[in-house]
Amino acid sequence: MHTELRDFLEHLRLNRNTSAHTVAAYGSDLSQFVDFAAGHLGTRAVRLGPGHLDLALIRAFLAELYRRGQSRASAARKLSALRSFTRYLRREGLLDSDPAALVLTPRREQKVPSHLSVDEMGRLLEAPDISRPLGRRDRAILELFYASGLRLSELVALDLDDVNLSERIVRVSGKGGKERLVPFNRAAQQALRAWYADRAALRAARPQASGPRPRASDDPVFVNARGTRLTGRSVQRLVARYVSGCSTRFGISPHALRHSFATHLLQRGADLRAIQELLGHVQLSTTQRYTHVNAAQLLEVYRRAHPRARRQR
Repeated sequence: MHTELRDFLEHLRLNRNTSAHTVAAYGSDLSQFVDFAAGHLGTRAVRLGPGHLDLALIRAFLAELYRRGQSRASAARKLSALRSFTRYLRREGLLDSDPAALVLTPRREQKVPSHLSVDEMGRLLEAPDISRPLGRRDRAILELFYASGLRLSELVALDLDDVNLSERIVRVSGKGGKERLVPFNRAAQQALRAWYADRAALRAARPQASGPRPRASDDPVFVNARGTRLTGRSVQRLVARYVSGCSTRFGISPHALRHSFATHLLQRGADLRAIQELLGHVQLSTTQRYTHVNAAQLLEVYRRAHPRARRQR
């Protein structure tokens, strides 16, 4: 089955425009299934073939995941990868039926991701020391995160040509290479403008690497003290540092700032479809998982909107 798995991953890369991260995740999940199947059937992995795939084997795999304490979300992700694989095998004529299609997706826990309140977000944006160049950079990063709801990978991949500062629009290449335009506010515009002068100085002072010249388009918006592109790990660390200094919340990451962006828009009446477009989600159900409205707000909306909900004097 290793040959079929390799061909499937190559099919994803070449024909489905699947991101390298997703291909790697599929490869990891499916390799785990193949290893389990070999042990469960008492054979070597190299002897496994598509004919060994059946409903009982897939259910046994899910049962083993539960026994190991895997979350429902992880089990659902692995089952999704397995379904894509079995559909591929059937299209290639290697399976007569699709056993994974008969397995119910584990019901996911309804968890509200960590986020900051509007007041906490305001304190976080004021946390960087803007008397220093890297403090001005950090302010621009936090402002842009909150103003646009970008993913961490999208933010660190930004080049200067992607940002229209005068129009306050950023061009983003999201998952699957899908491009979208996202607006940002005047606060983010001012923070970026203040950072650009420092950025130019750092880029000019960076040591010139030997070897092939960098691509002309490789002109990152956010750089480190050496003038090279800032990494996602570095952004994660700086967000965690500022959050720890102004909030008692745990689990606040760049992704939580994205969730705060969507939540605050929703709380102020933004249409869910508009939020979906801003976040770059393909399905509305994904947006619904990222946003929530608390019970107190729902009650307040009901009292304002329903004609018989107002208190009688």
